[in-house]
Amino acid sequence: MKTLILFTIFNFTFFLSLAQIQSDRESVKNVIIAFQEDFNDGGFKNAHSYTTDDWVHINPGGGIINGREEVLNEVRAVHQTFLKGVTMTIEKMKIRFVTPTVALAVVTHLISPFELPVMVMHENQRNIKTYVVVKHENKWLLSLDQNTVLQAN
Repeated sequence: MKTLILFTIFNFTFFLSLAQIQSDRESVKNVIIAFQEDFNDGGFKNAHSYTTDDWVHINPGGGIINGREEVLNEVRAVHQTFLKGVTMTIEKMKIRFVTPTVALAVVTHLISPFELPVMVMHENQRNIKTYVVVKHENKWLLSLDQNTVLQAN
């Protein structure tokens, strides 16, 4: 009888943890989708709801920007110039939990055509982004994103 009770408790705990992991996975995915929606809009008007105060952004050129307000200044500036109207869509996403409160997502995005520098069109560009998403006060927030252009084969 004790074995049956122990087995039942173990199974119940196991299934609860699986449900929590799936819930957290969806929450992390929603943070990335919110970032993508703000990227596509260009204004990043919802960033305060899904980023940490100390958000770090590493752009494709290797520039590192620290702090939400500084990151927003940069991304808004580029989305008002050469990335104006440019959108990205998720092709693939892999989410791994490093700890129960830290998730790492590797996402391949297809970027709509844009010109940079002048007279050089980028078409069918794919970027791979690494997102670090942390759980803070029971809410998942973007803490770091790093963007790399994938080379065409």
